[in-house]
Amino acid sequence: MRYPELLIPASSLEVLKTAVIFGADAVYIGGEAFGLRAKAKNFSMEEMKEGIEFAHARDVKVYVTANILAHNRDLDGVREYFKELKEIKPDALIIADPGVFEIAKEVCPEIERHISTQANNTNYETYRFWYRQGAKRVVSARELSMEELKELRANIPDDLEIETFIHGAMCISYSGRCLLSNYFTGRDANQGACTHPCRWKYAVMEETRPGEYLPVYENERGTYIFNSKDLCMIEHIPELLETGIDSLKIEGRMKTALYVATVARTYRKAIDDYQKDPELYRKNMPWYLEQISNCTYRQFTTGFFYGRPDENSQIYDSNTYVREYTYLGIVGEVKDRLCRIEQRNKFSVGETIEVMKPNGDNLDVKVVRILNEEGEEQESAPHPKQVLYVELQSDQTEHPVEVYDILRRQEPEEA
Repeated sequence: MRYPELLIPASSLEVLKTAVIFGADAVYIGGEAFGLRAKAKNFSMEEMKEGIEFAHARDVKVYVTANILAHNRDLDGVREYFKELKEIKPDALIIADPGVFEIAKEVCPEIERHISTQANNTNYETYRFWYRQGAKRVVSARELSMEELKELRANIPDDLEIETFIHGAMCISYSGRCLLSNYFTGRDANQGACTHPCRWKYAVMEETRPGEYLPVYENERGTYIFNSKDLCMIEHIPELLETGIDSLKIEGRMKTALYVATVARTYRKAIDDYQKDPELYRKNMPWYLEQISNCTYRQFTTGFFYGRPDENSQIYDSNTYVREYTYLGIVGEVKDRLCRIEQRNKFSVGETIEVMKPNGDNLDVKVVRILNEEGEEQESAPHPKQVLYVELQSDQTEHPVEVYDILRRQEPEEA
């Protein structure tokens, strides 16, 4: 049985560092161009260099997405971009377009080339084709079942790696090849500018009655007919490992550090527990499920892993997320009982919040003091991105926080 890597997304340098500390074996990121998440914060070349050095110092790999479907106007820029990446040495490039693949082979042949799910990789002959071109890894289409993945593994070279999405948002279209965004708004999903029209609310209008909208009902639960649940395979780690997958991939290059930390930490523990003892994995399942439900999420499905998804894979009543925790900040430094954070959401002196640690512990703490950069005390932290020094107190330990711990607050359930 192969021991797969846990591959985590990062939208920024802060999130990359969080992913590394909270359990990633590898992180995938996008630069400021040529990736499929144009609306993500993404990385400047300087940030990418720092992130790669940070990850490599901790034996974590970094892959850079360059998975647009390129037009003629893109090719010169792609070539220059790869020349820059050659200097900072990411571990792999994630590519969908054959032309872009050829440029990467020419400009930086020493960097591994991985084939993006955007290339619709659904059969072992496609895998063999990319292997002959020099690809080290192919990302499977989300439409493949467990049985198809096993068949893939049995029919491709042993040193060709399979990467598979196991958690995160599902696309309504076939392996991401959606034209709705381009049609409605002129923003091309295959160029990284998707407006996510699958999350919009739709109605039907009869052509002789303009302006009279008829709701689209599905089992009388609402009208969000394209709105998929999120993929979650935390309960199926044994089956995933048995397929021979080399990389278990989390979706989410638009997500916060809190989301990334939660998912990375939970899957890391689940994979490691199963490797140590399958009984330990089964015993800890309630903890995994509790932790993964603390993410910002829609609702969960196993996607296509067990065949064609049934109607319960769609959400018809809402396109909004459930959110049980609010992200407050990451601890950047601890000195004289004060932790330095860049605040993300409001919190106040006297409030009880939670410290989330990479090892799986969660610690309730009381906010004793909040100081700004000038050393002035303040009762609350209302300004996002403000740098603060916070004193936290715990009944359980004298030193409740360490660098890279995450501060979060549990929100009350809605009535």
